[in-house]
Amino acid sequence: MTVAAEHGGASRPGAGGEASPEKLLAPVLSAFWDQPESWTLETYRRHEGYEGLRKALAMPPDDVIAYVKDSGLRGRGGAGFPTGMKWQFIPQGDGKPHYLVVNADESEPGTCKDIPLLFANPHSLIEGIVIACHAIRSRHAFIYLRGEVVPVLRRLHEAVREAYAAGFLGKNILGSGLDLDVIVHAGAGAYICGEETALLDSLEGRRGQPRLRPPFPAVAGLYACPTVVNNVESIASVPAILHKGKDWFRSMGSEKSPGFTLYSLSGHVARPGQYEAPMGITLRQLLDMSGGMRRGHRLKFWTPGGSSTPMFTDEHLDVPLDYEGVGAAGSMLGTKALQCFDETTCVVRAVTRWTEFYAHESCGKCTPCREGTYWLVQLLRDIEEGRGRPEDLDKIDDIADNINGKSFCALGDGAASPIFSSLKYFREEYEQHLTGKGCPFDPAKSTLWGDNDAHLGVNA
Repeated sequence: MTVAAEHGGASRPGAGGEASPEKLLAPVLSAFWDQPESWTLETYRRHEGYEGLRKALAMPPDDVIAYVKDSGLRGRGGAGFPTGMKWQFIPQGDGKPHYLVVNADESEPGTCKDIPLLFANPHSLIEGIVIACHAIRSRHAFIYLRGEVVPVLRRLHEAVREAYAAGFLGKNILGSGLDLDVIVHAGAGAYICGEETALLDSLEGRRGQPRLRPPFPAVAGLYACPTVVNNVESIASVPAILHKGKDWFRSMGSEKSPGFTLYSLSGHVARPGQYEAPMGITLRQLLDMSGGMRRGHRLKFWTPGGSSTPMFTDEHLDVPLDYEGVGAAGSMLGTKALQCFDETTCVVRAVTRWTEFYAHESCGKCTPCREGTYWLVQLLRDIEEGRGRPEDLDKIDDIADNINGKSFCALGDGAASPIFSSLKYFREEYEQHLTGKGCPFDPAKSTLWGDNDAHLGVNA
């Protein structure tokens, strides 16, 4: 489900006065997702598609980089690094090929924004790719997509074919002299390949494992050449910025986190879905739009950016959902995957399932992550099933501390985040599992990844 208003702008959250839910939405990427055949080139061009590209091709490449940099667009893949600055790092006049790689390996638990975007509006990504390649002087771009999402893979292939046929890809694009080829690559389904250097190794045909940095991809990336790796949403946001202007983009969101973005709302909420809104909106406002938590239940805890970000509680409903606001409150905005859990959910069970995921997806390259996640799973299972001991709580905290900041890539940090935050806010619940010799929650009343998901996303 996608929620979008009928206008293209939005007021800044918290800018004074109460705004209606419609005024808080900013449908740009999702403006016509609900229209028939929204994924086709014909539909995209009816909605001013490829107009941003025409403007960009009339500008020198360095001016395009400066324009995107001035807009304040920050990477939508999790880290929030300024997109224009990332493009600026590519050395010029080095005599090497330059590459653009789009990271579409969306696999963070709770994250579901890039796949719907590619399914409903793939040409926004293709147009953004051409603009980015013009800016960084690249003639080859790669889209690294999760191979499991076959319908999206097929739709993306068709969109690329349409773009070639219409002259938006290939030789001498729109008479500009730019030649560009785009290759869609289907990955084999490994969480670690969402890490940009592991993605590059996988794209080169090797086992997907993080590389030692430096050198960074901007200097020695794909095939040891200068490479920009950007998230799908980051690149897909560029055409609207070029077409409607950087000031228009900056009129939304907050000062340091401007613009619009997709928030993925899931879990025990009345109407889960994609809510495209300005940066800085709050979960309270999003819940007001989505009908709140399922009827008769209350919010217990939630993640602001997927399971790899420290969890929040109902005390954080008014935290601005931008990079600065979430960071100041002790978590990370990440991929804006807002998973909401009600009071029927056992925190220990949720954290155990997440940790099992990270242990399974660890590439095994570094000891802290490989060994640490394994032992965290063993201890958490014992605690959940009532076999744990009081000292186990300090032990899992210590193991998480030995993983956090000490692993080869950010997967280890993500695995440690649920441990730290759940112990901070729900230590008593862990202790209840120890003293009560088992989980105090009735599994029949919980819908956390159970067989019956009828309560997920509806008023029960």
